[in-house]
Amino acid sequence: MRAPNLFHAYWRREAERGNDFVDGYFCTGDVGHIDPDGYVFLTDRKKDMILSSGFNVYPRHVEEAIYEHPDVEECIVIGVADPYRGQAAKAFVVLKPGRKGLSLEELRAFLSPRLGRHEMPQALEVRDSLPRTSIGKPSKLALQQEEAARAGAATDRHRPD
Repeated sequence: MRAPNLFHAYWRREAERGNDFVDGYFCTGDVGHIDPDGYVFLTDRKKDMILSSGFNVYPRHVEEAIYEHPDVEECIVIGVADPYRGQAAKAFVVLKPGRKGLSLEELRAFLSPRLGRHEMPQALEVRDSLPRTSIGKPSKLALQQEEAARAGAATDRHRPD
C-alpha cells in the first residue's frame, strides 16, 4: 500500500525498512485478491505460507478443506520442517463431541478431491482443544512454538555429547 499519510518506517527500527518498504510501498504481508467488481479480499498472511517442494501452500486453504470434514470442530494448519520437502503442512484438529478418532490416512482420503498433492497434510495431531490467544482465537504461534521446541528436543537427543 502507499498513501501520503502512511508512515515511512517503524519508529527506532529504520534498519528494518528494507524488508517492509519497496519502491515507496509498504508491504503488509497479506495475501489476497481483487474480484471483478473491485472488492479486495484478504485471504492469508505471507509469513504463514508453507513452501513445500517449491510449491506455495496456504494454510487457510487447507484449513477450509479440513473444515468440510463432518467430524472436525476446529483446526489449525502450520508448516513444519520436512527433510524431503523443506516444509510440510501439519494439521491440528479438534473433533466434534462424540466423534471417533481421525487418522491421517482418513483425513488425506477425504481431502484428496479438494486439495493438490503438495497441499496434503503430512502430519495430523488430534487434540482435545487448541491453544488460544488472549482474545480467544486459536493460536498458530503457540503451535509453531510447540513444534519448534519438539524439533529442538529431537535434535538434542540425536546430538553427540
